[in-house]
Formats: sequence, C-alpha cells, structure tokens
Amino acid sequence: MRVHSGLLFSGLIVAALAVSTAGCGSDSTVKAEAKPEPLVVDHANVESRTIDRFMRVTGSLVADEQAEVSAEAAGRVIAAPVERGSHVAQGAVLARISPTETSAQLLEAEANAAQIEARLGLSAGQAFDPKRVPDVMNAKASLDLAVAEFARIKSLLDQKVVSQSEYDQRRAQVDVAQQQFQMAQNAAEQSYRSLQAARARIELARKAVSDTTIRAPFAGLVAERQVSVGDYVTRGAHVATVVRVDPMRVELTVPEQAISLIKNGQAVQITVDAYPGETFPAKVRYVSPSLRTDQRALTVEAVAPNPDGRLKPGLFATAAIQQPAVTPALLVPATAVETIAGTSRAYVLKDNKVEERIVTLGEPVGQQVEITSGLTNGEKVAAAPKGHLTDGMAVRTR
Repeated sequence: MRVHSGLLFSGLIVAALAVSTAGCGSDSTVKAEAKPEPLVVDHANVESRTIDRFMRVTGSLVADEQAEVSAEAAGRVIAAPVERGSHVAQGAVLARISPTETSAQLLEAEANAAQIEARLGLSAGQAFDPKRVPDVMNAKASLDLAVAEFARIKSLLDQKVVSQSEYDQRRAQVDVAQQQFQMAQNAAEQSYRSLQAARARIELARKAVSDTTIRAPFAGLVAERQVSVGDYVTRGAHVATVVRVDPMRVELTVPEQAISLIKNGQAVQITVDAYPGETFPAKVRYVSPSLRTDQRALTVEAVAPNPDGRLKPGLFATAAIQQPAVTPALLVPATAVETIAGTSRAYVLKDNKVEERIVTLGEPVGQQVEITSGLTNGEKVAAAPKGHLTDGMAVRTR
C-alpha cells in the first residue's frame, strides 16, 4: 500500500512539471510572434525642376602675363631693389646698370648738336629757315649788291660813260655772287641734315641712359631675380621674371564631341586640389578656331579673377562650364542617398514599408543631388537613412 502511494505522488509531480513546462513554452512563442514597432523616419519628396547643368573638363592655370625682362644695355649692376615674390607696379625699378659711359655719350651728342645749331643760328625750338642762316644772309647781301652795281653800270654803258670791259666785269660779279648764294643755301641745308643726325644721336644716347634702368613692363609679381649688385650683364641678359596673376588664365581641353556647347562669355566654375571644396568663378574668353590634331580636342581659355593671389600658375584645374537648361531634373536631398562601394541607393517609402532602389546620380545642386535613374517625380524617400533601413522594413513617417 505504501509503494502504490509513492508512485502516485511521483506521477503527480511529473504531471505538474509537464504542465509548468508547457505553460512556459507557450509564453515564449507568444513573445516570439509579437511584431516589432515600425521605425519612425523623416521623409522628402522627389521634386522636378530646372537646374544649371555643367560640362566638366580639365586644364591648367597660367599667368595672365609673363615677361622675361632682359637688359637692353651692357654694364655693371649697381642696384637690384626687388626680391623674389615682390609686388611691383608698372614701371617699377627691377635693376640699375652703371650709367657712366652712356651719360658721357649723351653729353657728347648734345654738344655736337649745339655746335651745329650755333652755326645755323638756331635757338631752342626754332624752325629751320635757310634764308635766316648767317652765311646765307651774307651771300644774299653780296648778291643784292652785285645786282645793284650791275644795274648802275648797265645804265652808264647805255650812256657811253663806262667801257664794255667794266660792264662785263660787273656782270661776272653778279654771276659769282649768285653761285655763292646758292652754295651758301646748299651748305645750310647740309648743316641742317647734320643737325638732324646729331639730334637723332641725342635720342639714342638718351635711350641708352634710360636703358640702364630696367623697369617692370606691367604690374605683377617678381617670380625670379637673376642678377645681384656687382654682376656684369650683357645686352639681352635676363634680369628678372615678372608675372601678372590677376586675373589668371585657365587653359582647358574640350573633347571634340562637346565643342558645339562652348561659346565666348560662358560662366565657368574652377576647382583645384589645393583648395578642396572651394570654387572660383571664371568666364570663357577665347575659343580656338581649330582642333589640335594630336588630341582631337579644342583649346578653350577662361579668365578667373584672382585678387588675393591664391590661385597659382601651373595648378591643375577642373572646370565646370555652364550649359543651357534643356529638361527638368529630379532632385532629392543629398542625405537621402547612400553610396557604398560605388553603388548609390535611395529608400522609397510606400505603404508604410521601405523599398530599396539603385539610383544613378547626376549634378549636385546645393544641398540636393540630381537623380537620373531609379526614382520618379513625386515619390517619397527617406530623408536620412544613415544605414538603418533595409528593403521591406516597416516604417512610419513623422
């Protein structure tokens, strides 16, 4: 009797444990089958509007002007007041050469000219008149006297007061006086030509003196200075390199298939690796009339203001050339697109679920980006997925 009672008690315990275990399993199943709460997301609409479109080409920055300034006179350098990187105005002194020899040549030329002017009786600024030259005036007076004497003798000959020989002598004197007057005029003309040559030598001498001061041909920066005080330079020797960097020229290469899109005056946005994230405005100034046969490309030149000198000659540049708007673009916030391993995705919100789309990007437009494929106008997308969304996920919008 005791054995049967123990077995019965053990069975009751096992049954109770079984019921208890079954009850626990049922609660876990209910909890597993409970649906998660939808994720709350912000949304943005895919909108369609016209945007500015750009064609991107590459090129290099070039100084607007660059001059290898050379000496025009030989001599010893006595001053070099500029340094590399100096800002210079147009006409600023880059170097001076000793003017001793050229100054002496100028004094000699001026003295020669003054001597001839004195001979011709010319004062400063007076116009040349051969009849007012002293030698010509003397010859003219002698001629007038001879003519008057001849006229008097001729009247006396008619009266048989003088002989024929005296008459002939007076006529010969007139002929001689006439020749002397002509010779005096010719000599005055020759002297005046000599004066012109002497004045030309003065101008050459003055230029030689001026050439001893080497000046900047335009306002800009001194890129190089090749001479120092004490150096002897010859005519044509390089003294300094001056560049003008405001504005900067941008030499661009446009492929053959895009040449119909380029016109003078088009707006250009320049970017350089030296200043990431910054753009510099420019404008197309020159379009080559022909293509380069070695590249089958067109050379285009744009001009970019550079008042602060941040752009440097030689920098590699990427230019976005504005194109005419043709068709509207589909735009979404840039934050609505996730790009992983080169693949861009957007997440469309539809019927409280997420639909993942592969999209193709176009032009960036401020805080938005163009979508060229993958979305349609008016759809709603997650404004900032941040890696939290997957295809088919339940969501609700704010």
